[in-house]
Amino acid sequence: CTTFSNKQAQSKHLMYQLQQEAPRPKRITCPQEMESRPKYYGREFHGLISRERADELLAGTEGAYLIRESQRQTGTYTLALRFGGQTLNYRLFYDGKHFVGEKRFESVHDLVTDGLITLYIETKAAEYIAKMTTNTIYQHLGYTSLLRDKITQRLNRTCSEPKKVTFQQDEKISPSPLSRRTTIKDGPEKHCNYEKIHNFKVHTFRGPHWCEYCANFMWGLIAQGVRCSDCGLNVHKQCSKLVPSDCQPDLRRIKKVFSCDLTTLVKAHNTPRPMVLDMCIKEIEHRGLTSEGLYRVSGFTEHIEDVRLAFDRDGEKADISANMYPDINIIAGALKLYLRDLPISVITYDVYSKFIQAAKITDPDSRLEAVHDGLLQLPPAHYETLRYLMTHLKRVTMYEKDNYMNSENLGIVFGPTLMQPPDQNTLATLNDMRYQKLIVQLLIEHEDILF
Repeated sequence: CTTFSNKQAQSKHLMYQLQQEAPRPKRITCPQEMESRPKYYGREFHGLISRERADELLAGTEGAYLIRESQRQTGTYTLALRFGGQTLNYRLFYDGKHFVGEKRFESVHDLVTDGLITLYIETKAAEYIAKMTTNTIYQHLGYTSLLRDKITQRLNRTCSEPKKVTFQQDEKISPSPLSRRTTIKDGPEKHCNYEKIHNFKVHTFRGPHWCEYCANFMWGLIAQGVRCSDCGLNVHKQCSKLVPSDCQPDLRRIKKVFSCDLTTLVKAHNTPRPMVLDMCIKEIEHRGLTSEGLYRVSGFTEHIEDVRLAFDRDGEKADISANMYPDINIIAGALKLYLRDLPISVITYDVYSKFIQAAKITDPDSRLEAVHDGLLQLPPAHYETLRYLMTHLKRVTMYEKDNYMNSENLGIVFGPTLMQPPDQNTLATLNDMRYQKLIVQLLIEHEDILF
């Protein structure tokens, strides 16, 4: 145990020690003013000189650097850097910031500092870096330890497997969608975990930071790694490819309810469905099922915006009661707005075409089977949201004599809201509208067997 602890401490600080040992940048200035010098370079610019001349100027000084204009291509610039006893040449770019690769820097000096750190660490610890995400000593460190601490916060809800549906035509009755016999096989109960990938973004850490996956130091001057903007996990860029899809969003990082990714929201609030869906549907079913033109008649835009702000500000404590909003169309409008503003539609982009193709099938039973196959490919949070919404819309159609809203009318309203094509081609979108309407109509009419 003591040996492991010592090994753990040594490995954790190795990269940090190497960063401290890395060569420091030394600018080699040009003795004369260069008229051709771009305004974003300083005295390190030496104009049109050869590689050999640059090598002479940098010789013997580890970390020395200069900028020269390329002799091969006019108007392009090269960073010459001395490292490991040789001169390295990099094509240098500027777009408001300096860069030779992915990282952008405010100054050439910062770029060189970061480059020397990276070169030094990759030279001194190449084998270690290659092994650092797989070495067994890390099974007790970093991200795995973090997961053990968070395990009680995970979303482990009991839910049913989606129903596997087969449609069989009854030979004694003339074939029609209404005459099919449906066999439903219920799957076993299971613990359902909504998987969510991490939302990693390149991040610059102030002060020393260690990767929460492999427990190693995150080296470099800027952009040393990535941070999940939903849960705050900090890891190396290379480690981010190995982190499981088990992001546990932190409510403190979720700035709003509307326009928030659906899976992110439900995991952050530890609910099977978005609160907006549950609260709006509850209110509508309490006092709006007989309202004429429900979901078709628009509420006042300003009041709908008020509801949006209330959810973003107060979450599940938002007041959407009749005392606050007597017109039920405001609540219905807010629900439609929420679904429309999702960054990824309820029926996701990757299965959109499958549903459109299913809608084009002429045989009613084959069409329903294709629709059901598409449903099974939805992410769990999207599937549950769609199931709950369709069950509600089915109840809306039961009051058609009062609200004049049948499944076809609701399909017209919700088709473009729940289904948005991956590419925003106007002509294609217009052509798909009738299929979007048909899909929602089928989901409402057959919600009892499709979900």
